[in-house]
Amino acid sequence: MGSYVNIQRLEAHSNLLIDSFYRATGRTLLEYNPKLQSAAAATALFEANFVLLSHGTEPDPILNYGNKAALRLWEMDWETFTSTPSRLTAEPMERTEREKLLNEVRRQGYSDGYTGIRVSSSGTRFEIRDAVIWSVVDADNQYQGQAAMFREWKRV
Repeated sequence: MGSYVNIQRLEAHSNLLIDSFYRATGRTLLEYNPKLQSAAAATALFEANFVLLSHGTEPDPILNYGNKAALRLWEMDWETFTSTPSRLTAEPMERTEREKLLNEVRRQGYSDGYTGIRVSSSGTRFEIRDAVIWSVVDADNQYQGQAAMFREWKRV
C-alpha cells in the first residue's frame, strides 16, 4: 500500500467488512479474538489467506478495498486497485451475470457459493469458486457497498 493510505480509515473499513459479513451471514471472517484491536484486525484481513475485496456506492462502483491476496490475483498495486471500477474485474461477457448477482445480493443481503470468471489487469483469466458476496451495511443499517470473499481460484 502507498504511504498516503489513511490508516484510521482503513481500520474503520476493515471493521465494517468484518461486522457486515457477520451480520449478513452469521459467520466470521477472522477467528474470534476479543483482544484483537482495530489495527490488528486490519492487518489480519490484509494478510489473510483468502481473497477479500469491496466496492463503494458510486453509480459505477469503485473498488475501495483489496487485501494482499486480491492485489496479487488482480495484479495491481493498492492505488490502482482502489481507483478501478469494480465491473472491470470481470470480462465484458461476464458483466451482465455479475450485475444480476450484485442486484440479488442487494435485495437479499448476501449470496453464497458463487463461481465465475474474472480477469486481472494483465488479461489473465481466472475462475473464482465458492465466493460469498454480501452487502456492506454499517451499524446504522446504511448501505455502504458490497464485498466478496473467496478462498479458491484457478487460472483458466
